[in-house]
Amino acid sequence: MDSLLGQISIFGHGLAAALFAALAIWQFQRKAGRNNAQTSLIVAIGLTSFWALTIAVEGAFSPISNFSESLRNLGWLSFMFVLLRAGEGRDEPKTVNIIYAALFLVLVGQIVVDSLLPILAGSPRLVGMAAYTSLVLRMIFAVGALVLVHNLYSISAPETRWGIRLPMASLAAIWTYDLNLFTITYLTQEFPTELAAMRGLAMACIAPILALASVRNTDWNLKLSRSVAFRSLSLVAIGGYLLMMVVIATALQIIGGDYARLAQISFIFGTSIAALLLLPSGKFHAWLKVKLVKNFFQHRYDYRAEWIRFTDTIGMPGDESAPFHERVVKAIADITDSPAGILLMPDDTGRLSLQSRWNWPTIRIPARACTTQTIPFFEQTGHIVEFDALRADKDDQCDGSAIPEWMINNEQTWVAVPLVHFDRLAGIVLLARPRINRTLDWEDLDMLRVVGRQVASYLAEARSQESLSEAQRFDEFNRRMAFVMHDIKNLVSQLSLLARNAKRHADNPEFQQDMIETLQDSAEKMNGLLARLSQHNKAKPEEPRPVRVAVLLQSIIEKKRLLHAIESTQIDDLTVMADPARVDQILGHLIQNAIDASPEGQPIVMNARRRDLSVAIEVQDQGNGMSSEFIRSQLFKPFASSKEGGFGIGAYEARSLAMAMNGRLEVESKEGAGSRFTLILPLAKELADENLADERAA
Repeated sequence: MDSLLGQISIFGHGLAAALFAALAIWQFQRKAGRNNAQTSLIVAIGLTSFWALTIAVEGAFSPISNFSESLRNLGWLSFMFVLLRAGEGRDEPKTVNIIYAALFLVLVGQIVVDSLLPILAGSPRLVGMAAYTSLVLRMIFAVGALVLVHNLYSISAPETRWGIRLPMASLAAIWTYDLNLFTITYLTQEFPTELAAMRGLAMACIAPILALASVRNTDWNLKLSRSVAFRSLSLVAIGGYLLMMVVIATALQIIGGDYARLAQISFIFGTSIAALLLLPSGKFHAWLKVKLVKNFFQHRYDYRAEWIRFTDTIGMPGDESAPFHERVVKAIADITDSPAGILLMPDDTGRLSLQSRWNWPTIRIPARACTTQTIPFFEQTGHIVEFDALRADKDDQCDGSAIPEWMINNEQTWVAVPLVHFDRLAGIVLLARPRINRTLDWEDLDMLRVVGRQVASYLAEARSQESLSEAQRFDEFNRRMAFVMHDIKNLVSQLSLLARNAKRHADNPEFQQDMIETLQDSAEKMNGLLARLSQHNKAKPEEPRPVRVAVLLQSIIEKKRLLHAIESTQIDDLTVMADPARVDQILGHLIQNAIDASPEGQPIVMNARRRDLSVAIEVQDQGNGMSSEFIRSQLFKPFASSKEGGFGIGAYEARSLAMAMNGRLEVESKEGAGSRFTLILPLAKELADENLADERAA
């Protein structure tokens, strides 16, 4: 039987040595783009081949085999460390690096102890102690290596785990086999020859898996996840405690002589009593929790995931999402798993009042929701109030007079988070007690403090946007009011002229009929002006459409001829693309300005001529005119006017209306010689295309 197991061991380890050697050569020949991780992998595979070869040649118990096993483990440990350090995405907790260093020291100790075995061959007692120490060190390394394999896989990003799944599974299989081998040896005090013989075949089966892994991940680039919790903490603690017990109990057995059993029982009893005394202690528990979180966890929270969730909750609402202030409460409550909350905000009187509630319909907020010290206290300190600590008089930083009694008396109130923005209190979020009650630690407080400031900025921005929107509504109203006042001034001027002319022509039936039509037109325009002032006015100007210029101008001349004499020398019968209402408004401004500038009895001239693919509508007066400097720098600016009592709106509005119809407004003027305003509008497309074709044919 022993002969058969020996042959299996030689064959299995020889096959493993050949396969790993071939794998190392294959990896070495792939020189293109080699990085540190690939180099360390080649070294680890080569050391594994050397280890298998030494066992096949010298046997499992030879010094060279023990030494090569330590080198093999060192090679794979280095590969994992290089892979970890080359990963992109975050910094690894320092404790993990300490574990790598500790396992490296374990391997060094293992090599030292193995080298002492031949030297101590003359002392059976010392040889036995060294053999047990070497065995325990191998068990410690196997446990620690499995912990690091799990850690490296768990912190890798999900999208890159496929690339390291096979090599991590292979390493886990290697060290799990070793751990079972060494544990059985320790427990039975005998080396399991069956497991030792099959070890080579197991390693031979792992070689093809590593080859497949090398094909799947040629670059060995690792992207680390933002999830930074060291998930193997419990495994490390349990494994470390058990191994410590084994090491110390074994040492006591070797050293203790006749009192070994009594020393072992005393040690186990003492450690148990110490655990019973320390673990229930609240102070020790709190201290230990903080130390573990700070040292074995880089962060309690996955900050990337928390921040994305926070931003999505507040800034990316869906079609059926809750109101903004309710989302504010939910965003903070989700961080601490609180099931409900309310938002209190300062009102116009400087007191806190209920702004919104989320999943908390039962809490009653009095009309006076705060004391006189509440807002100043939170603005000065930004203190996060834990009500359980406040009720137990353990919160030395909180001013009791600043916290309203209704908050303290309600047992469901758990935490108050102030929302402070530039030393001004934007609000307070009151959170309900979570389903699994707990106290806040240092990282919870830091997280809530940062989120509170961020939420305060959101609230301040929302309030600023509301104020800006209100100011814009006032600005829009004032803007409309300015135009309306200008139009009212024009209507008043028209009615004044109509009243003066009525004294001379009141007995003329034709004048009476025209006056009635003019009054009706003025009344319609006034109603339109009132409608434009309404905040509910949603009317939009009509889109430009084909309009007959001659018909439009004739209508305008008929309306204005009672106010002032208007002449025309040429009005071509053309069609333009325009909105008749806006053209009427533009020409109304221009004619009224011309009337105001013209001496009594001096007619205004209106003409309409074709100009290329446009129509030029002219309004000319013989008034005082304008300087070129005024035309260039002030004419088309609002509230700039050369007339006494003028609003300075007409020319600005006329040009704006012309541009809205793809037209423009031109002006020619000379001081003392009058002015000519020309409205340029595009010809209707059908007419423009037809004329262009005629010109090309000619």
